[in-house]
Amino acid sequence: MGGQRRPTRVQKWVARKPIGTGLSVAVSLTLFLPMVSREEEPDDPLFAVVFGLLMGLVFSLTAVAGRRRQRRLKRLGIWDGS
Repeated sequence: MGGQRRPTRVQKWVARKPIGTGLSVAVSLTLFLPMVSREEEPDDPLFAVVFGLLMGLVFSLTAVAGRRRQRRLKRLGIWDGS
């Protein structure tokens, strides 16, 4: 995720809002997948919801890891938080 480098503007924004990031990914994927799926399959909407929620969870956890990385950089004095 960058190791000892300063976080980018996007990484700082995502780390401030991990739940919002996860929800936006989950909602967008849940709405997108039924549009590209086959119409014959009745389980496709359920798959879209489950897959969207799982991907939202993955993105949220990645954002939390970014937040922890930024705290570590501040603690080590590598980054001043600006």
